[in-house]
Amino acid sequence: MKKVIQLFYCLIIVCCIQSNLNAQTPLTIHLNPTYGTNIFDLNTTFSLDNNDSITFEMLKFYLSNIALYHNEIAVWEEKNSFHLVNYENSSSLKIVCDIPVDLNYNQLKFDIGIDSITNVSGAMGGDLDPTKGMYWTWQSGYVNFKLEGTSNICDSYKNEFQYHVGGYQAPYATLQSVVLPVKKGSQINIEIAIKEFINSIHLKDESHIMSLGAKAVELSELLITMFKIQGR
Repeated sequence: MKKVIQLFYCLIIVCCIQSNLNAQTPLTIHLNPTYGTNIFDLNTTFSLDNNDSITFEMLKFYLSNIALYHNEIAVWEEKNSFHLVNYENSSSLKIVCDIPVDLNYNQLKFDIGIDSITNVSGAMGGDLDPTKGMYWTWQSGYVNFKLEGTSNICDSYKNEFQYHVGGYQAPYATLQSVVLPVKKGSQINIEIAIKEFINSIHLKDESHIMSLGAKAVELSELLITMFKIQGR
């Protein structure tokens, strides 16, 4: 009887240890678009540096393959990590990940867009559903990033600009990776500096980039500079 009781207590201890090893805690990633010192918003007129004006009507992009690193070594990766961020849907600006309680990390890594393997797998459900308006064709794949609006500086119909960045095949692959330094905690606040992107492009002469090619690749490389830890 005594051995049975000892075995029982041993099992309880093992179960407790295993429970602690499997314990998870939520990590919330807040995405906060800005325009200069202003909070970004759609259908709001902002000033350009040359005293012209700009209004945004759409901001949508994929944030995928979220992972945490410690000293450049991956310590956690989110499974099925595909998030469609749509500014019109405020809930999409908050991404909650369940990570191990005792996880040590100091870097956050994610991709802007959809990787080639997922693209060749064909259109899927959830945030990857074609009805979300972010899928071109099976040959071109997903649109990684969309920004649309109007500006009086644009020499286009109704002064519109449209930037649809996509493409997964070389030499016009547009998937980009972002690595940010972070501190361990319950949340990470990421600023998306839209004005820095706008100031880096030729808004007047290139108001429409909506297909595969070198220009889309150039735009994708500029996207990286928008993402930064808020307050740094």
